[in-house]
Amino acid sequence: MAKKDEGIITREDFDAGPSSCNEIEPNLYLGNLTAATDSEWLKREQITHILTVDSCPLPRKIQTLPDITLKYIQVTDMPREDLLTYFEDTYQFILYSLERGGKVLVHCYFGVSRSATLVIAYMMKRHNMTFTTAFDAVKKKRRFVGPNPGFLAQLKLYEHMNFSVDNTNIQFKLYRLQIAADKVRKAKILPQNYMDLVKADPALTTVRPEPTVYRCKKCRRIVANASNILPHSPKEKQIWRHVSIKKGNDKTLPKQIRNLQMPETAAKQQQQEEAKTVEMCNKTYFIEPLAWMPDITHNVEGKLNCPKCNSKLGSFSWISGCQCPCGSKIAPAFYLVPSKVDWSNAVQNVESTI
Repeated sequence: MAKKDEGIITREDFDAGPSSCNEIEPNLYLGNLTAATDSEWLKREQITHILTVDSCPLPRKIQTLPDITLKYIQVTDMPREDLLTYFEDTYQFILYSLERGGKVLVHCYFGVSRSATLVIAYMMKRHNMTFTTAFDAVKKKRRFVGPNPGFLAQLKLYEHMNFSVDNTNIQFKLYRLQIAADKVRKAKILPQNYMDLVKADPALTTVRPEPTVYRCKKCRRIVANASNILPHSPKEKQIWRHVSIKKGNDKTLPKQIRNLQMPETAAKQQQQEEAKTVEMCNKTYFIEPLAWMPDITHNVEGKLNCPKCNSKLGSFSWISGCQCPCGSKIAPAFYLVPSKVDWSNAVQNVESTI
């Protein structure tokens, strides 16, 4: 899309169509790349801050403009891209700019998906809006906004976490694991910036050990805490997979995506009804990656053996995942076989468990 001159790709010759920009609320604009590269328009509208979420940064002619503060986030418009972890950072950038009397332009290539997602997330947190209300408010100002299905699911999760990133939230854990799995699929190793997904060894000494643990049936070593379990229900579908959103309440879609299409009250009522009837499966124990699993950072799949007695406890697979006997397909998957471990709620001397 851009000319390649002496091995360097530039943005000067990109064509995102005619300049397109809309003021979502006072001094907050949502637009496309053409608007962001129109120096005359930027000067005329007195834009002071530009937030770019795109595959390439703005051209040098914009980067060198005086009195404009730029922020760049490199993300492509793909459903499995991670925008959620940037929500807080971009919220602070927009809020800081507006509170100091600035004018902010948020843009991506067309101003339809990525940048719209960030503006919707800002509106949700700034005005304590539900996803549906914020989406409608932005779409009313810019009629063709349309975040891709993955970004829509991330916005719904953001609402579920009360407009913050909650690292203890089960859905957020699953979300980050699937994003990391995409990276492992490409690089064959776990990138350094995803190492925080590997949780501490639950058998290490601690001042406040968790009362509920899972132990190797053979040697009694602790291999997981209750908080490491990633529960699933029978025949559950993958949540963060790229799906097409259809009209109506399509039963073939994951319920988290189906609820995006329903009136807000109806969606909440359905969630409450489902919560009453759904039972968690215990035929396979899916868990978070743990520090006692030495091969998970540099192999895409393998066995999980007890670090003390070397008994086989389960397996892991970043890419293929695991088919639970209940019918659920979980990917990525780190799992323990129930017959190989015992559940215990008797708190013992932690030092003796190592």
